[in-house]
Amino acid sequence: MTHILAIETATDACSVALYRDGEVLERFEPGARRQTERVLPLVDELLAEAGIGLAALDALAFGQGPGAFTGVRVATSVIQGLAFARDLPVAGVSTLAACALAAFDAHPARPRVLAAFDARMGELYLGAYHCYAGGNGQGERVEALLADGLFDPDDVPALDGGDWLLAGSGAVYRERIATRVTLAEVDEAAAPRASAVARLAAPLVAAGLTVPAEQAQPVYLRDRVV
Repeated sequence: MTHILAIETATDACSVALYRDGEVLERFEPGARRQTERVLPLVDELLAEAGIGLAALDALAFGQGPGAFTGVRVATSVIQGLAFARDLPVAGVSTLAACALAAFDAHPARPRVLAAFDARMGELYLGAYHCYAGGNGQGERVEALLADGLFDPDDVPALDGGDWLLAGSGAVYRERIATRVTLAEVDEAAAPRASAVARLAAPLVAAGLTVPAEQAQPVYLRDRVV
């Protein structure tokens, strides 16, 4: 049985999840803004519920960004610390991809997701994904249709089709995005979750597409950090 512990703190929320052969347990605290204080206690609570310790883990995963600078750093530092302590491999997952999968969970009729976070300074972190449910021997996955990037809301690349779900805090710019992409639905409350990070990390871990602790690095997409 493969055990993967995942952490996601790139937004205001704090969540941790444990993946074990398709089953996912999660602790999620929305709008906490207390990731530094809460993430390790949540890890302890989750592992206690699962009845295992850190020694039983096979790999770690984290939402590596983009997102809030402090939140991304929290996830990176915690994962590096745990990985060094137990010599565990790490899988980094795009927070935008995790947001897309979490939004697809809530809106299964909308597999094409435009995941967007408000990056402040009048800009967006944005990526476009096609989400696939598990079945026929395959697990859940997302296919990137537009690579994660930092965009001006007026310069979002035009995307084909009119069935896009706009998900995430970047929906604050929905009117401007809608001049470039035809939106079918908007979910501003959608956010990346550790459960989505864990599910996206599972095939990476199975394929050996992991890195050692020192190579687990955040993805900011912006050179200017305030």
